Amino acid sequence: MSIKNESTRPPVSCSIVYAIAITGLLAGSLDIMFALIQYYLKSDKNPIVVLKFIASAVFGKEALTGGYFMAWVGLLFHFLIAFGWTIFFFLIYPRIPLLSKNKFVTGLFYGIFIWLVMNLLLLPLTKVPPSSLIAANAITGMLLLVVAVGLPISILANRYYLKRWERRCYQNIHSVI
Repeated sequence: MSIKNESTRPPVSCSIVYAIAITGLLAGSLDIMFALIQYYLKSDKNPIVVLKFIASAVFGKEALTGGYFMAWVGLLFHFLIAFGWTIFFFLIYPRIPLLSKNKFVTGLFYGIFIWLVMNLLLLPLTKVPPSSLIAANAITGMLLLVVAVGLPISILANRYYLKRWERRCYQNIHSVI
């Protein structure tokens, strides 16, 4: 019987659920923080309106005049969406080898992809009143999603799958020894 030395044990592995939870919380927090700050700096108005706007996707114009409850609902919806994009990325990452080539380029394109899907496909299906597309706002929105969502998700998914691969190699080497 061999006794393993503490220093030769692989690091404690984190489950994919834990990795997704941390990544989704980070991406969702960064995204909403940037959105609230950007809205306040641009309009000098209470940023709670942003959260109510998110809730208006389901509840319509009534959400915009609702109180703090609608803001909390908007925040909940926001994090559900952030977790949805995080889960989606973690599921496709191991199936599309191109995603692991450059985590920064992948994050850039994932943020742009999210903006395109959200603004051109999903938002028109909600109760949010249609608005005209303004290039400066679109570019700002894309940049915010790249920095707050695309890059963190890409970097942390890359880290998770790289460590998972390293653990497998470690286990395979030590099973031979």
